[in-house]
Amino acid sequence: MELTSPEVEGDRVRTPAGGFRKKTTGVKPWLNLDCTGQAHVFDAGKHAIMRRTGLPARDLRILDPLLSYPSTVLGRERAIVINLEHIKAIITAENILLLNSRDPAVSPFVEELQRRILHHHHITESQRVEEGRVINAGGTGSVNLHDLEERHPSAVSSRSFRSFREKAEESKGGGDNALGNRNGLKFLPFEFNALEACLEAACTWLDNEASTLEQEAYPLLDKLTLKISTLNLERVRQIKSRLVAISGRVQKVRDEIEHLLDDDEDMAEMYLTAKLLQQNLENSSATSIDEQDVGGDDKIIRPDIEDRHAIS
Repeated sequence: MELTSPEVEGDRVRTPAGGFRKKTTGVKPWLNLDCTGQAHVFDAGKHAIMRRTGLPARDLRILDPLLSYPSTVLGRERAIVINLEHIKAIITAENILLLNSRDPAVSPFVEELQRRILHHHHITESQRVEEGRVINAGGTGSVNLHDLEERHPSAVSSRSFRSFREKAEESKGGGDNALGNRNGLKFLPFEFNALEACLEAACTWLDNEASTLEQEAYPLLDKLTLKISTLNLERVRQIKSRLVAISGRVQKVRDEIEHLLDDDEDMAEMYLTAKLLQQNLENSSATSIDEQDVGGDDKIIRPDIEDRHAIS
């Protein structure tokens, strides 16, 4: 009897009866936190996440909890991949996906991240309302391009985007990858706000482990000073092994942060908000050009039809 392998399509497997069933292998729960602070958990497989974020399979592999990968931060075209200690996440310009959100060690980070996102959303909305009042009053000031896109998509030109990007570059040149409002207040784009929260959570996690180890080490060293024994020596040896392991993890996180700060191209690659804005502008420009072409064709066809009616 010949055995045939089931046909696989994405995250589904074709059954012998001709239907489809969902693949159970590789399907994991993900927590989705959007830019407004709303959270929900959904189940998705590797292929679904790849389609959603544009990431290759090798980038998702470093988030696999069954595999031991060192701390890594990767900047890609549409997403940032975070693997820092217990934080395993994918950041886009509009949301953040957390892989192990049900882990008790991750719960405090989720609460802090949601608080930051809500605060960031409140600031951006306040700025949009303020700039909307300036526009309605006919005043001058900085204009939020997201509002212009929603109200008048054709009014956002490539020149206005270049002006926006130049201001962002000036902010980066001043040491802040931040956007500013008309009052001069600075705030990070969504992706950098989420990245900052991930880095702080990883550093806090390592700091707590080091503090715990320090509290255990000093009493053992005091005992070893008073009495040298095999038991005390073994306990000190274990403390030393843990200290070496923590030092290596700390150094890896430090290397990742220094690498990001030293490489301007990597930092620019992570500016997902600017990429998304540019893509929206290009799509809007392409749509307006197509509409103009269609309108021009109508103007050419209509006189021809009228001439035919006049001749007949």
